[in-house]
Parts: sequence; C-alpha cells; structure tokens
Amino acid sequence: MGGRQPTTVLNSPRFLLVRRCSSDQVKILFALSGLHRVHRGAEVAFTSIARELTKLGNTVTLMGSGVVQANDPYRFIHVPALPRERFQGWPNFPALRSQESWEDATFAPGLLTKFRPSDFDVTVTCAFPFTHWALRRPVFGKRPKHVFVTQNGDWPAHSNRAEFRLFKCDGLVCINPDYFERNRLRYRSALIPNGVDLERFTPGADERTRFGLPEMVPLVLMVSALIASKNVSQGIEAVARIPGAHLVVAGDGPLREELHRLAATLLPGRFHQITVPASDMPALYRCANLFMHLSLDESFGNVYVEALATGLPVVAWDCARTRWILGDDAPLAISGSLNALVKAITQALHPSLVHNVKSRERALNFGWRSVAIKYHDFFGDILQ
Repeated sequence: MGGRQPTTVLNSPRFLLVRRCSSDQVKILFALSGLHRVHRGAEVAFTSIARELTKLGNTVTLMGSGVVQANDPYRFIHVPALPRERFQGWPNFPALRSQESWEDATFAPGLLTKFRPSDFDVTVTCAFPFTHWALRRPVFGKRPKHVFVTQNGDWPAHSNRAEFRLFKCDGLVCINPDYFERNRLRYRSALIPNGVDLERFTPGADERTRFGLPEMVPLVLMVSALIASKNVSQGIEAVARIPGAHLVVAGDGPLREELHRLAATLLPGRFHQITVPASDMPALYRCANLFMHLSLDESFGNVYVEALATGLPVVAWDCARTRWILGDDAPLAISGSLNALVKAITQALHPSLVHNVKSRERALNFGWRSVAIKYHDFFGDILQ
C-alpha cells in the first residue's frame, strides 16, 4: 500500500473538500459485533452513517449481535457474539489482547457464515483483528473493497508488531488529524470526523426535576464511564474549588466507589452520579450550564459535538485533537493544570448568548448527513 495518494475529506475550516463521486448506488456492509446491541461511540457512528448513506440512495447492510429495529432504512442481519463483559479477567496475548478482542473472536465465525462477498461493493469495520480478517478472507472472483475506520485507534494501520503486520485495507478513514497525518502516505486515506444528530441534540429548556437534579445552581456535566482514562477525579477536584457549583456525572464503571468517596470528601452534597438511557441524553445536556470532558486518549469524543449541538460551552484539556473539534476560542485548559481547569470552568459558567450560538454553529460541521456524504465520496473514490 506504500505510496498511496492521500485524500482529505472535510468541509469545515482547515480541510479540503474532494469532488463528489457519481450518484451510482453502492452496496455497503458495516460489520461490528455491538451493532444494535450497545450504544457506544462506534456503534452510534456506524448506524448513523448507515442511515444517511441509505437516504443517499445506497444499499446498506449492517451485521451485528443485536436485533432488527423498527423503522431503520437499512437491512440488518443478526450475527451472534458473546459480550465483552463475559471476558473480564481472561488472559491477554497476541490477537486476543483485550475483552474487546475476545468478543470480536466470538463474532467472526458467525460473520463468516453470513457474509457473502459478492453481495457488496464495500465492506466497513473498525474491529481488528477477527472481523477485519473475516471481511478480507480469500474469495473466488472479485472481493469487495475494504475500508477500515479508526474508531478505536489507528494502531492496526501503523504498527508492525505481531498480528498487526497482517493488516491491509483499500481505504482508511481517519477520524482525527493525528491519525490522518500518520497514515496518509501509507494508505489511501480520508479525514472524516464522527458526527451528531442535529435534530435530537438541540438547545432548549432544562428538565432538572425529571432527573432529580437541583434547581438554580450551576451544573457542570460530565458524560463518562467511571474508568481511569476519563479523569473524572480531576473534574471532582476542579469543581470542588468553585463555590456553589455542582458536578453531574452520567455514567458508571469500576471506579464508582472510589469516586464517590472522593466526592463525599471534596464535594459533599454537590456531586450527582446518574445513568440514563441514550434516548434521554439530549434532555440531560440541556440541564447543564457547561459540559466538561477530560479524557486525553479518545480517537474522537462524540460527547464534544453532542454538547456543542446543545449550545453548551465545552471545557477540555488543550491538545491538538480537542482544539480541532472545539475550535480555537473554546475554553481549554493547559493539560494537567488544576488551576487552569478551575479558571476555564469559572469562565465558561458565565457564557454569553453569542458563545452559545457559536457552539451550535460549530456543531453544524459535524451533522451525520454531512459526514455520510464524505463517506459516500470516499467509497466512490476507492471504487474507481
């Protein structure tokens, strides 16, 4: 794949726009074990993109371990898999390095039995190695073009260790500029972000009573699993220094008890940990005065654009990736500086109406329709 000409796809500032491909219908398969079963970032992205690609006239199929859902415009095929939670504590070794890899290994056999390569022009996944290998298995005749999406990182594309040496694709979708710069000369690549449902995530009146949240107080919202990489403890420490501010964390995880103890010490009476279904997330965002997310190792962070679409100011650590999503005028803090984080939160708790309008305008660059058009263009590019 060396020497491929890079492709850059995005129509927001700093990016180039490639020509539109022809309107010919493309037969597309998205395969991922969690589809229609869980509501995580990659699953949300694939179902949202698939929905919009179907509206653009393509024939789209999804294969996952969930069930058919009413009113979806694409075709869904159930493929059984064991959820990753079943593999907690299992050994890790090459090709089976994590719970996610074990889940992927249980999904691939069923995928092999139901995947007919001749039915598709393009196959898409973000799961490596087993789903990726299943979609690229040897076939008689013409094999569909295979596109890998860096939803969970770009390590399969750039690493030459162990099973990663067996990675190949016809097109690589990089969901942030770091991945694009690292891989664009090696693979035919496109820089395409994740997106947001602009009809669901909108500004509006809050519903704090519905969620049992206090009225008439500044609310800082974090939407995060309670795991170390999300740095919720730093959020607790920062909000504790702001008189009267309350912290709401929507999510759960193994650090639940540890974080509750920390909040009881630093934020007594001002900490609220809740879990809500995905359908209630737009309303929860509207309850907040600002949104905060402190992870530094996510490929994209859909929560950023969900908050922007709701009109919220977003506080995050200042790094190239967050600045690319949020813009140069976002209230970003020097990474690791608690004082800088407190200052950013304090400033963002008093935003102007203009700031809120700018948040919504920024989010318009990330609508799923716009994202799907870029996928459609890229598929046309690699099929030529």
